[in-house]
Amino acid sequence: MMSDSIAAISTPLGEGGISVIRVSGMEAISTVDKLFRAQTKLSKAASHTVHYGHIVDGNDRVIEEVLVTIMKSPRSYTMEDVVEIGCHGGMVAVKQVLDLLLEQPHIRLAEPGEFTKRAFLNGRIDLSQAEAVIDLIRSKSDRAFSVALKQVEGTLSKRVANLREQLVGLMAHIEVNIDYPEHDVEEMTNRFIEEESQAVIDELNDLLRTAEQGKILREGIETVIVGRPNVGKSSLLNALARQNRAIVTDIPGTTRDVIEEYINVGGIPLKLSDTAGLRETEDVVEQIGVERSKAAFLAADLILIVFSASTPLSEDERELLNALNDRPTIAIINKVDLPMQIEKEELARWLPKDRIINMSLKQDLGVDQLEQVLTSIFFSGEMESHDLTYVSNARHIAELKKAKTNLQEAISATEMGIPIDMIQIDVRSAWEHLGEIIGDTVSDTLIDQIFSRFCLGK
Repeated sequence: MMSDSIAAISTPLGEGGISVIRVSGMEAISTVDKLFRAQTKLSKAASHTVHYGHIVDGNDRVIEEVLVTIMKSPRSYTMEDVVEIGCHGGMVAVKQVLDLLLEQPHIRLAEPGEFTKRAFLNGRIDLSQAEAVIDLIRSKSDRAFSVALKQVEGTLSKRVANLREQLVGLMAHIEVNIDYPEHDVEEMTNRFIEEESQAVIDELNDLLRTAEQGKILREGIETVIVGRPNVGKSSLLNALARQNRAIVTDIPGTTRDVIEEYINVGGIPLKLSDTAGLRETEDVVEQIGVERSKAAFLAADLILIVFSASTPLSEDERELLNALNDRPTIAIINKVDLPMQIEKEELARWLPKDRIINMSLKQDLGVDQLEQVLTSIFFSGEMESHDLTYVSNARHIAELKKAKTNLQEAISATEMGIPIDMIQIDVRSAWEHLGEIIGDTVSDTLIDQIFSRFCLGK
C-alpha cells in the first residue's frame, strides 16, 4: 500500500451529465468525510455503498451537491480505500471540489495512470493487464475492444505464467544435474532440455501467430486512398466515414492536402488518408498536396487505388501500379454506373481479380464488397475463435520473440555439447523475458514509462 493518498478527475473534461472525482489511499475516506455533509458518516458506512449529501468548505459553505461511493480496501480497483465523488457535469463544479480536496493534508494530485499503477503494485493485476486497460480505453473497433477486454481479464497473463512454470521445472531439473553430476545421464538430460524447450517454443509460436492481427486491431491500418483527380477518392472517404468529411465537387484538384480520418470497416480500424489527385499541375499549393500524397503512399500499410470506370487507364495510373511493389492493395473501379471504358483485364496484370472491386459511390454500390476483401486480406476470411488470445502490444511481441530466441539457443547448445550450466543461462533468460510481460522481472523505469502513457484519473 502507498503511504500517501491521491485524487483526480476520472471523467473527460467538459460539459456532461456527471463528473467523477476519484480518491484513493489510506486517508481517502477520512479526508472526504471531513468535507461531506450527510446523514451517515462515511467512516461508519459499509463498503460499496452510495451516499447523497453536499461537499462543504472550511466555512461550512456548500460547494456542490454530490453522490459519494465508498469502496474499502482491499475490495477496490487499487486495493486501497477508494472514494468516488459524483458531481454535476461541468468544469466549475468539479474543479471546485478537486481544489478543495487538494488543499487537505495527505492528498495530492494523481499522476497519469497512477490509479492503475497502484492496482499493479498492490497485486490486483499484472503488468500486461494494466497495459490492456489503456488499450481498452483507446479501442477503435468492437474487435479491438474484445481483444483488450480479454487481456484485462488475464487470458494472456495465464498463458505466460504457465510457460514460466514450465521453464521453472526445466531450470530445476538442470540445477539438480549441476549439483549432482554423478547422477546425471547426459543424453537423457539433453533430450529433456530439447523436448521441454521445444514445447515452450511451440506455445510461443502459437501466441506470435496472432501478433500481426492483434497489432492491427490495436493500432489500426495506415491506409491511403490514391488516384487521379476526380475519380472519387473523397467520395470513398465520405462513404467509409459515413459523413461528409471531405469536400466533393466536379472540379479536379479539390483536395489539396492529406485528410485523415479513423474509421471502422468490418471491425478493422483504418487510419484512412484521402490524398490530392496525382497529376502534373502548375498550381503551387496543389503541387505541395501531390508531394504529400506521394509520401503518404510510400508510408501506407494498405493502398486503396481508385480508378474511373468511364476513363481508360492512363500512363500516370500505370506508373502508380508499377510502384506498388506487392504491397497490400485494393483497386476500386468507381463510377460503374457510367459506360465502362477501363479494362479490368489490364488491371489484373498488377492485382489479383479478387482485389479489384466495381463500385458506384453515387449509387452506394460496392462498399460491402470492400469490407469483405479487407477482412480476407488481414484476417484470412474471418477472425478466428473468440477464445483465441491475441497479442497486440509491441512490447509483449518483442519479449515473446526474445524468449523464443533464448530457447532456440538452448537447443542449439545441447546439440553442440555445451556444458549444462551454460545452457541454464539461456533458459533463465527466456524465463526473465516472459516475466517482463507480466511484470515479475520488470524494471522501475519501464513501469514508469508504461503508466506515463495513461490519461490522468485512470
